[in-house]
Amino acid sequence: MRGRFPRSTSVARLDQTPFPADITDLTHDGRGVARLPDGKAVFIAGALPGEKVVAVRTARHKSFDEARTVEVVAASPERVQPRCGHFGTCGGCALQHFDEARQIGAKQRVLMDNLERIGHVTPKSVLEPLVDAAWGYRRKGRLSVRRVEKKGKTLVGFREADPRFVADIAQCHTVIPAIGERFGVIAALVDSLDGRREIPQIEFIAGDDAIALTFRHLAPLSDGDRAKLAAFGREQGFSIYLQPGGIDSVHPLEADEPKLAFRLPAWDVELKFRPLDFIQVNAGLNQHMIQRTLDLLQPQPDERVLDLFAGLGNFTLPIARFAREVVGVEGDAGLVRRARENITHNGFANVEFHAADLAKDLSGEPWMRESFDKLLLDPPRSGADFVLAHLSLKQFKRIVYVSCHPASLARDAGFLVNEKGWTLKAAGVMDMFPHTAHVESIAVFEPR
Repeated sequence: MRGRFPRSTSVARLDQTPFPADITDLTHDGRGVARLPDGKAVFIAGALPGEKVVAVRTARHKSFDEARTVEVVAASPERVQPRCGHFGTCGGCALQHFDEARQIGAKQRVLMDNLERIGHVTPKSVLEPLVDAAWGYRRKGRLSVRRVEKKGKTLVGFREADPRFVADIAQCHTVIPAIGERFGVIAALVDSLDGRREIPQIEFIAGDDAIALTFRHLAPLSDGDRAKLAAFGREQGFSIYLQPGGIDSVHPLEADEPKLAFRLPAWDVELKFRPLDFIQVNAGLNQHMIQRTLDLLQPQPDERVLDLFAGLGNFTLPIARFAREVVGVEGDAGLVRRARENITHNGFANVEFHAADLAKDLSGEPWMRESFDKLLLDPPRSGADFVLAHLSLKQFKRIVYVSCHPASLARDAGFLVNEKGWTLKAAGVMDMFPHTAHVESIAVFEPR
């Protein structure tokens, strides 16, 4: 897409002479910030604030350069030895060299900087960061697959920092051990298949009692390959799914389809899902996040709550334990079907779900003409600017906004505070993705 990325000088024409740099800050994506003698900013992978490093350029742009660390001359006391030997090559993590306890503080600073710089707002109070297990937490993800003839094998893993390549790793420490310790085993399986060049990706997702692997394949699989996949699933305890086309083509390899679900015991809720559905990747942090959402939203027995971008009902059903009625709205029709099934599965009588594209005109939607007391938002990275601009905000006593992208939260917070007269009561971060630069956050607004 034109204009999306700044034009850069090719690596072949770059001056790659090593240069010294004093690191003064950290970028939103986990790189160190330094200034060249002419004042130009340079973002240096593998460097931390307070360090002196030697770096080489990897890209040159008009307003900034990019580089990578080749030597740490003076290390920060917050630098630690990365657990994974592939850190710096694999693009899955950006912060393994940064002390775990300090990572979340850096993410909090990213949020506050975005709120001030983009939204021109400051919260009345800053929430204590939410954290959970820092390793073996990731229960959903997409693995890239590539047959590399020069290495004589098939690679299965995350993309490298250079996304043209797949990282050659046998184990991932951030993925749940049942998957993370079997990257090499999965790669060997794919390499044994006749159709190994026709499988570009494998998606994994874990419920409480079952783990599904979905193999995307660009050509029909042979009977022999199907037999190998089935045997692998039985031996390793995985449920194998195939995806020959779009999302609707996903189906179990064998007749018996497992129950994919996770429980939220504090609210006596169990959410069923399909292999490619969206679920929060960090199960422990997800439960902390739901509790904080409830604490901030404070749903009451006489209140109606509107939950936008509701997904499977991750927040909707716990809220329904406390509110008179909850209406969930989600753009993905498949998720809405599963959410309705989850209503029945959990025996709720005070919840309803609607399918609607929340980035389009909603004036014809029946739920838009109803009245509500409180609003919960959990939008994608693009944020909730369109729907906020079209909602009747005066009806709400409180808005809680769960965000996976601090810049869009900051923009929407600026709209609510500076244009609509709301107050940003509190905001804070949640470490959904430890060791990555991903910032999950939450904010609560009240009318003035």
